[in-house]
Amino acid sequence: MIYELKTEKFSGPIEKLLELIEAKHLDITELSLAEVTADFLNYLKTIEKTEPRLLADFIVVASRLLLIKSKALLPVLEVNEEEEKEIKDLEERLRLYKEFRDARENIKKFWNEKPLIFSREFLAFQPAFFYPPKDLNAGQLHLAISRIITDLNQFVLETKNIKISIISLEEKMNEMMERVKSSAFKFKDFIKDKSRSEIVALFLAVLHLLKNKLVQVEQEEHFAEINISKI
Repeated sequence: MIYELKTEKFSGPIEKLLELIEAKHLDITELSLAEVTADFLNYLKTIEKTEPRLLADFIVVASRLLLIKSKALLPVLEVNEEEEKEIKDLEERLRLYKEFRDARENIKKFWNEKPLIFSREFLAFQPAFFYPPKDLNAGQLHLAISRIITDLNQFVLETKNIKISIISLEEKMNEMMERVKSSAFKFKDFIKDKSRSEIVALFLAVLHLLKNKLVQVEQEEHFAEINISKI
């Protein structure tokens, strides 16, 4: 779920998109998303100057809207499975956001009304106090509270500790220099069994070494093997 910031002067991309759709009295469909694309892009220009650091989320949504608009204008345009999934995902996010927003407004309305307190008639004008049944004991009360806590825990998001390993570009450059001292090698062989992050770091290391004229790189054609040797 994407965090939506909303202040008096600014609202998040989903909130703004929903406002544009509702302003035109449209249902949440691909057709309505295509229709409000231009309005959304115009709004993007207005926050570009005032909230440039928050543009990223808007650009992601705008790219999906442009895809939907293109699909609506060009019926022969074929989208792949991933793009189709992104379109449906945007529709579903809008529907869910609308449901939660409406529920929020209802809760706010009831919360601001006179407190809803129900009591026995003969206690109606007495100050609030705890009046348990005569046959209630501490064990039963403890059990009831434990059940409530168990039910509430189902709504608590699970937290996990994620350990992120930091790959040093300098270390990868040194590692590559040690390897090239013995003999030339192919980049493909060097990155075998490496993680994606490590492969990116190693490729950057090659570029830095090449820039500093510490290695020479040969590639006969596009997408061919990259041969690395010492100068």
